[in-house]
Amino acid sequence: MHAEAHGGSLDGAVIAVAGAAGPSGRAVLLRLAEAGATVVAADADPARLAEAVDAARYAHGGATVLGDTVDLLDLGATRAWADKTEKEFGRVDGLVHLVGGWRGSPSFTETDLKDWDFLEKLLIRTVQHTSLAFHDALLRSGGRGRYALISQVGAHKPQAGNAAYNAGKAAAEAWTLAMADSFRKLGGEDGPQAAAAILVIKALVHDAMRAERPTAKFAGFTDVKDLADEIAGLWDRPAREVNGQRLWLTPAP
Repeated sequence: MHAEAHGGSLDGAVIAVAGAAGPSGRAVLLRLAEAGATVVAADADPARLAEAVDAARYAHGGATVLGDTVDLLDLGATRAWADKTEKEFGRVDGLVHLVGGWRGSPSFTETDLKDWDFLEKLLIRTVQHTSLAFHDALLRSGGRGRYALISQVGAHKPQAGNAAYNAGKAAAEAWTLAMADSFRKLGGEDGPQAAAAILVIKALVHDAMRAERPTAKFAGFTDVKDLADEIAGLWDRPAREVNGQRLWLTPAP
């Protein structure tokens, strides 16, 4: 069991997960609960969120895993979620940003700018809102605060048919690094008291995808369980080591 390997390294931690209802969210909820964290999950889809929360609770009996339906496109609602979480549990030690979406086109000139409008909300606006809402609470967590963004290699090597998606991810990375710079500046000579980091993947794979395509190789893909391990590992290292870093789970271009 991972929990034994890590020795319940997140005992007492309170971690919020945004966009928690998908396959990566399910893996992250389970991994953080295994490590002893109280996990507060949010998603726009209440039914899928309830399933994900129940699965994590069932797999790890006794874990505190809660679900909140939050509109992360609404800054006020996102701030209210952060405030409520800190008030209820006395602290917030992390925000894991898993909100995603993809739209692409056959070629650069066939890009539909409606795709940009859609992706800008999911990939950038939700990062802006969660980072602004949780920034101060993460600073108050006494060195344990972590903000984790999941990014994609195309932000560094954009592709013709992925202009909107790649540009959205690049903007989300820049925003997250600005948050990291805030933590650095506010930490002064003692170093940052919280950390914002980026985990870069090529693509994610999970068991259901493998079952659907048993002959596929999924070369270079990151399993959602491995992603969850990498996220949990952010709390094993001091804030100064993690802050402003890109952690490459795929070869850097």
